[in-house]
Amino acid sequence: MASSAADPGTQMHTAGIHTDPRLLRAFVVVAEELHFTRAAARLYIAQQALSRDIRRLECELGTALFVRTTRQVALTADGERLLPYARRVLDAHAELAAAFADPAARPLLVDLNTDGMAAARVLARARELAPACELMARFESGLTWAADEILAGRLDVSFGRAAGLDPAVRARLGMQPVRYEPMAVLLPEDHPLAARETVALDDLAGETVYAGAGNPRTEEWTDFARLLFADWGIQLAPPAPLAIGVAEFQRVMAKTRNPVLAVVDFPPMPGTVVRPLVRPVPLSPLVLVWRKGLRHPGLDALRRAADRLGAEEGWMARPGGSWLPGPDAELMMRKPG
Repeated sequence: MASSAADPGTQMHTAGIHTDPRLLRAFVVVAEELHFTRAAARLYIAQQALSRDIRRLECELGTALFVRTTRQVALTADGERLLPYARRVLDAHAELAAAFADPAARPLLVDLNTDGMAAARVLARARELAPACELMARFESGLTWAADEILAGRLDVSFGRAAGLDPAVRARLGMQPVRYEPMAVLLPEDHPLAARETVALDDLAGETVYAGAGNPRTEEWTDFARLLFADWGIQLAPPAPLAIGVAEFQRVMAKTRNPVLAVVDFPPMPGTVVRPLVRPVPLSPLVLVWRKGLRHPGLDALRRAADRLGAEEGWMARPGGSWLPGPDAELMMRKPG
């Protein structure tokens, strides 16, 4: 091949070029061997295919890279200029491939919303199942916010009420039902209902209960509360200042003194009591969510952990006569994935 896709003195024109690393690899090997037959053997391709790749690269760059006579192959001036750049690109490409060849090489970011509840137990079991993986906990508030972070690539996994998400967002997420969580109410310890072991939904009629109204991060939870409260004459508390952290949440709730909609595993706070809701038992549908297409052994461990805990403790056995909105019940019965 008397390679002359362009005149040897022609300057390279690289604006808008998106060169296939395979072509750069072919160029580098020919440059090292200065012999097309040996280069083709190193690349495990036919010499004609190698010649086509070099011609294609020369056309893309707008310059000749080799001069070949019957006796020798030599780099042109532009070929000499390209060689160090091509090697750096190939090195970077190899580093990129290595970084993503093993998904376990990076931490998996797992949002738990609040520590000490079912999601935290799933994470703890997953760490036992995959000790080589780094599963990093985050404690943010609300699946509405977390789902956007997942789709933006700033978070990997979260838990919550997936049926309350925008359908367009939900369509881009993988989901696995985890638990029908019995719900509860968090009461000031001197509230008239605090002395009871359980609180019937009828007993909350006329009460004003906080459920995250006004918090854009927890819209799925507030929507769920509206559905529940509408059936039993419970008033949704107006927006309160957004509290980050348990101490701030406790301080704000102490000022408003409103009962708070929660789940039975909600961690206790000084000055409050958690009382299960009954007659009927309302259920909070806990779902594990992740970005579709995500591959990571930590995610596999989380899914196995949720399955095992669910089987051991009956998390996916729905109590008879319990309350759950239709869309949530349908999603909880869906095949995971």
